[in-house]
Amino acid sequence: MTDRAGTPAEPDPPQAEDTATEAPEEPRRRRHWLRWTALGVSVVVLAAAGAGWWFYRKLDGNITTDTTAAAELRKYEKERPAAVVSAARNILLIGSDTRAGEGNREYGRDKGTQRSDTTILLHLSAGKASATAVSLPRDLMVTIPSCRKADGSRTREQFAQFNWAFEFGGTACTIRTVEKLTGIRVDHHMVIDFQGFKKMVDAVDGVEVCLKEPVDDPDAKLKLPAGRQTLHGEQALGFVRARKSLGNGSDTERMDRQQQFLGALVNKVQSDGVLLNPTKLYPVLDAATKAITTDQGLDSLRDLYDLARSMRAVPTEKVQFLTVPRRSYRYDANRDELVQPAASQLFKQLREDRPVVVTPGEKDDDGRGGGTDGKPDKPDNPDTADLSTPSATPTFTGRNAAEGVCS
Repeated sequence: MTDRAGTPAEPDPPQAEDTATEAPEEPRRRRHWLRWTALGVSVVVLAAAGAGWWFYRKLDGNITTDTTAAAELRKYEKERPAAVVSAARNILLIGSDTRAGEGNREYGRDKGTQRSDTTILLHLSAGKASATAVSLPRDLMVTIPSCRKADGSRTREQFAQFNWAFEFGGTACTIRTVEKLTGIRVDHHMVIDFQGFKKMVDAVDGVEVCLKEPVDDPDAKLKLPAGRQTLHGEQALGFVRARKSLGNGSDTERMDRQQQFLGALVNKVQSDGVLLNPTKLYPVLDAATKAITTDQGLDSLRDLYDLARSMRAVPTEKVQFLTVPRRSYRYDANRDELVQPAASQLFKQLREDRPVVVTPGEKDDDGRGGGTDGKPDKPDNPDTADLSTPSATPTFTGRNAAEGVCS
């Protein structure tokens, strides 16, 4: 097409309709895709948040709170020791031998009573630099204060074996007995029964131990070959409870095995990445929260997580286990008494949040150890030493979580 002068005409301008419809097509498509992407992400985030909240509420609801002990302890606040180092924490761990409850009757008839099968005082240092777990023998002769019984009556103050405190007046009576014995303020407590212990072990897929000899103990429901092996629920419970078939049959050797087992458990949890892996952490938390009865200061998932995080910060070689220095009771070889001043020195170190060193040591003929003679290495004359005088860090017989299971 040309104009009148014969020159080519300019092309016809595009239709306005084309401009309006074709140009914005790509941006509109992009906006459409972004809207759906944002919606999808929102749904995923909300679902994850909802699932996370559901898991949190479920785990939080698993925990059983012991309000009875707190109410009883408040009545005796004036006689309880004060905390010397506020940032340190002392937690009393109690293994109950109750036959009541689901799965516990298979270990004996429920007589309506319970004793502390295992009692450990766990000290977490203020700087999270160390954790020291001290086993208190159940047969240790101690002064048990007057305690309130479950039926409302009261016991008299008496000199008796330690695990009677739990039978007399439950957790509160045990805490008061420990505080009277050690002068250490107990900040928190946890109680776990047979079933709870088994579930905890199964949740971490078993714990490795080492046996020097094969074991066949029907009473403990335990039959194992010698050597290195991984124990699960029922086997693990038998391992930490057995007396007649392992070693010399003393409660001392049983406490040593309990310490070995707990050290291996701590080492596995820290080295296996359990605390950092949600798929591994959830079953452990689920089992743990169902297994324990605790005070109001540890009865939430957040409280337990903070405690676990504190433990995670402690190097395994600084997670230490020992038994309070003791020997056979002078009037009954089947009972224990403290070795002094070694026990008092240990309690003083923990009370003031001072270092304690543990090293492997030989046991006495009756299975009792603690240094080479049931006493710390320092001072040279422990029977007459002034414990208020600053000295080198005391050393006790024990082990740490970094030691191999066959060491």
